[in-house]
Amino acid sequence: MSKHILIADDNEAIVDILKSYVAKEGFIPVIAYDGEEALAMFYRYSPVLLLLDVMMPKKDGFEICREIRQSSNVPIIMVTAKSEDADRIMGLDIGADDYIVKPFSPAEVMARIRAVLRRIDLPEDDRKNDGRKNIVTFTGLEINLSDYTVQINGKPINLTKKELEIFWLLASNPGKVYSRENLLSSIWGYEYFGDARTVDTHIKRLRAKIDRLGASSWEIKTIWGVGYKFEVKHV
Repeated sequence: MSKHILIADDNEAIVDILKSYVAKEGFIPVIAYDGEEALAMFYRYSPVLLLLDVMMPKKDGFEICREIRQSSNVPIIMVTAKSEDADRIMGLDIGADDYIVKPFSPAEVMARIRAVLRRIDLPEDDRKNDGRKNIVTFTGLEINLSDYTVQINGKPINLTKKELEIFWLLASNPGKVYSRENLLSSIWGYEYFGDARTVDTHIKRLRAKIDRLGASSWEIKTIWGVGYKFEVKHV
């Protein structure tokens, strides 16, 4: 696995702080000070994670996130001075995994990085040994957690890591209701600092992708006031 973490921010002071913390964790920081440079560094180094500022020259963080999501599910943590819900939700809607508002604690940033990377850092031997238990199948559906692929009606569907993990967890336990808090702790980990609306945003985006492929024998159902469950339809 790559040891590079891309830090994209036009504030040199913030970059210096984050670069130091990232290096202390054993990663190799890759730096970009504008959007075009960030994309160039991403394609050159294939980093394991991006810390992506929203407000940057040439291309903003939203543009970069959209472009990267066309070809990659690499974890992206948005970093911004904006605290409005609309900006946070936009970042999540276009595929960001997390969202941090300035000013922030560098230790908090590293805690979020560790939480994200733990979920993708399963050793290859463990993936092989898990075998079929990492594959969930229903009529017209296959979710493979080992290689992070999903097929619906024989067609591949491009999901972010968080979308796929939510989908796999729900489908692995059909009929079981998960509260938003359950999903936050299971998918994001106990170190996640966000709120339950993050789950709603990811579920909304996941459903939109599923609906485009015409799934009909199962669904992700909302249990109002509680959370979500995977339900197999009996027709």
